[in-house]
Amino acid sequence: MLQRSGFRELEGKRVGLITNAAGINVSGQAGYRVLRKGGVDLRFIMAPEHGFSVTAAAGEPVGDRSIGDSLKVYSLYGASRRPDRKQLDGIDVMLFDLQDVGARCYTYISTMRYAMEACEKAGVSFMVLDRPNPVSPVPADGFMLDPDYASFVGAVPVPFLHAMTVGEIALLLKKCCYQGIDLRVVRMQGYSRSAFADEYRGFRFVSPSPNIRNLETALVYPATVFLEAANISEGRGTEAPFMQFGAPYIVSDRLKRLLEAERLPGVSFRTVRFTPASGKFRGIECRGLKMDVTDRYVFEPFRTGVAILAVLQKSYPDSLRLDEKGDFFDKLAGTPLLRRMLTSERSVEEILAASRVQVHAFEQRHPDRFIYR
Repeated sequence: MLQRSGFRELEGKRVGLITNAAGINVSGQAGYRVLRKGGVDLRFIMAPEHGFSVTAAAGEPVGDRSIGDSLKVYSLYGASRRPDRKQLDGIDVMLFDLQDVGARCYTYISTMRYAMEACEKAGVSFMVLDRPNPVSPVPADGFMLDPDYASFVGAVPVPFLHAMTVGEIALLLKKCCYQGIDLRVVRMQGYSRSAFADEYRGFRFVSPSPNIRNLETALVYPATVFLEAANISEGRGTEAPFMQFGAPYIVSDRLKRLLEAERLPGVSFRTVRFTPASGKFRGIECRGLKMDVTDRYVFEPFRTGVAILAVLQKSYPDSLRLDEKGDFFDKLAGTPLLRRMLTSERSVEEILAASRVQVHAFEQRHPDRFIYR
């Protein structure tokens, strides 16, 4: 929409842009090139976790760089995770154009919140170039963020699976946190929250980070990301990150039987062996399971993730070491409640019921949170 209008809203404005290599238009052109070609006075780019080129590993600090004809790219995942006031003093509008994956712990919406806070303080307008939530048919699910456990992997007060676009989240943040910011969301045309991203004509899901390599991984990511905070490989350093998980101590056949007994909808499991080239258990053979989504319209990522954790906790409590890694686990979950319920061996249904009470309360508080049907 912004491009179709000839960028009239940016005429005469000094512009900053938060984006990365996944920020392309329907023709596959880099967004920053389209802006400059359209006459926009683009002063600099800012890049989130994984860097502008989307090649840095999770948690790896990223430095500043230049691209093209000396266009500066400042890192928002290095010495600071917020735009510097001196940088903001040189612009009138900050554009945000990042592809999210629909889970609260994915740090791009944290970057957006921090940038909105900085822009409000600096008196800089904020414009979100909205993009599809690639897994939007999956309803909101998982625990809400406990403010005492807010962190960069949990900065936005939404359910773990939020079912919102970045534009909708920005409007929610303005309503609850940054009422003084001058915010504009450039809405998508033809977007329906009942469709997955690969069902849109002309839309390309470009990998927004090294280990989210396709839409299926984005769909499974909320089920296995909690394993990052446990003594088990979540598949990093293999050809199928987040799609498979394992450890040297796992008995694959038994784990498969236990998970199949949970009758999880839309997913099947098969036994695998893999040796991570990086990450946990690097160079050590792991036994575990690989997930295959058989029906993405009934697949429940959070239920699946809770079931995986519950079965692992019951089978290998000493090896899994959830309490030992509790601080990071609680930040990923946004609350200590999930870990406490798992370690006390509460049932999957009890955990889901507790989380859904929180989701229902959120939905009641924000009935107007959606801007698309």
